[in-house]
Amino acid sequence: MEHSQELKLEYPCHWEYKLILSTEHDVSLLVKEVLDEREHDLKPSQNSTKGNYSSHTLRILVHNDDDRKMLFHALKSHKHIKFVL
Repeated sequence: MEHSQELKLEYPCHWEYKLILSTEHDVSLLVKEVLDEREHDLKPSQNSTKGNYSSHTLRILVHNDDDRKMLFHALKSHKHIKFVL
């Protein structure tokens, strides 16, 4: 069974990314490095059991599919961000 369904979104829309990174880094600074002056909302989510990692929800207005994917790849390729969901 194939699930190659394309995501149908009405743009512009708000999109959320879950960021996971080491607690030794300031997530606000990392996000600013990627987004520059772009308006966004960043909220802490959870810390790992041992407290080494933290997760945060980044909510941002995306203008089209390419914009959404570009942001995902820009966040994912940041050297201090471990995972982007």
